[in-house]
Amino acid sequence: MTVLIIGGSGFLGAELIRQATAAGHPTAASFATGPGEAAEVAWHPLDLRDPGRIDAVMAAVGPHLVVNASSGKADWAVTAEGPVRLAMAAASCGSRLVHVSSDAVFSGDRVHYDESCLPSPVTPYGAAKAAAETGVLLTCPEAVVARTSLIIGGGRSVHERAMHQLAAGALDGVLFTDDIRCPVHVTDLAAAILELAFHDASGVHHLAGADAVSRHELGTLIAQRDGLDASRLPTGLRADSALPGALDVRLDSRATQRKLRTELRGAHDFLTAAA
Repeated sequence: MTVLIIGGSGFLGAELIRQATAAGHPTAASFATGPGEAAEVAWHPLDLRDPGRIDAVMAAVGPHLVVNASSGKADWAVTAEGPVRLAMAAASCGSRLVHVSSDAVFSGDRVHYDESCLPSPVTPYGAAKAAAETGVLLTCPEAVVARTSLIIGGGRSVHERAMHQLAAGALDGVLFTDDIRCPVHVTDLAAAILELAFHDASGVHHLAGADAVSRHELGTLIAQRDGLDASRLPTGLRADSALPGALDVRLDSRATQRKLRTELRGAHDFLTAAA
């Protein structure tokens, strides 16, 4: 099965490439600014704002499976409209599609969210991700929309690097004690995405870790794993800040977990010295 990873040079994209190629699938990947490090894949520059370029990449690769792991942040043309253009191309080519979404589609008002919950975004990024979900599923009803949370793994994530900088005093900021999410390990997430892709799954699935932790608790776990002085991690309350966004969003992944062989471990499990 030929696999195309959109956003292959990103953190999740690189892990998807590693696992897809390890499983023996011919794999290609796209990038927005520069190719990733994987030499065993064909790299294609791609701007999701350009329908012609999307069609050209799809024609060149001829993928059976497309996984959209790209991140355009709050850029509406990339994050909201781009995935719909990609879904249209996938539908035209008969390709299976998995679109990676985010817990940012929720407001946090109800705290616990399963797959039946409707989006209620409170930020431009969340609104763009929610719009993409709707457009993808309208265009490709058999597609998988995989919502996830903070992605961690092996010291390589932006979250882990930030903890090191904060502990060293090289980065300004605080870790909120009232900002709760369900972090997931990148290897678990990639394995679960590919497992859903290669089976008869469709619709919305939640792929988050089993533990709900605050940003500060997450930082403390990373510090303990990496031998950092956790007391140097500054704390604060997001409720006292001017930052927009939800406070407490806990993706309930139990329904999806029952379909998977892959275990979506919690942060207390995977953030150990060996993780």
